[in-house]
Amino acid sequence: MEDKIKSGFLYDFYGELLTERQRSVYEMSVLDDLSLSEIADTLSISRQGVHDLLKRVDHQLEEYEAKLHLVEKFMNIRSDVISINELTKGQADAHTMAEISRLSSLILEEL
Repeated sequence: MEDKIKSGFLYDFYGELLTERQRSVYEMSVLDDLSLSEIADTLSISRQGVHDLLKRVDHQLEEYEAKLHLVEKFMNIRSDVISINELTKGQADAHTMAEISRLSSLILEEL
């Protein structure tokens, strides 16, 4: 998964677990696409301080994902739903219905 997209998913799932300051700096960097210098100027801190904070936040978000696997589960469910949608576009024969049933069961297990 592309780094920016992955960062966005990690933040969507675990952002509320960060402090307000961590969220603010992370949003400026990832969502607002501000440079380290622009963030540093806005917050009156050093560029290195912004860099270190962002690295800590990235590490923290990755740790949450390593323990909880919410993004991984979401991506698996998304893939299964896309497959179901593709299967239901055509005529539903016995094989197609069996595959839909199998994918539905996988989705329910993931939840």
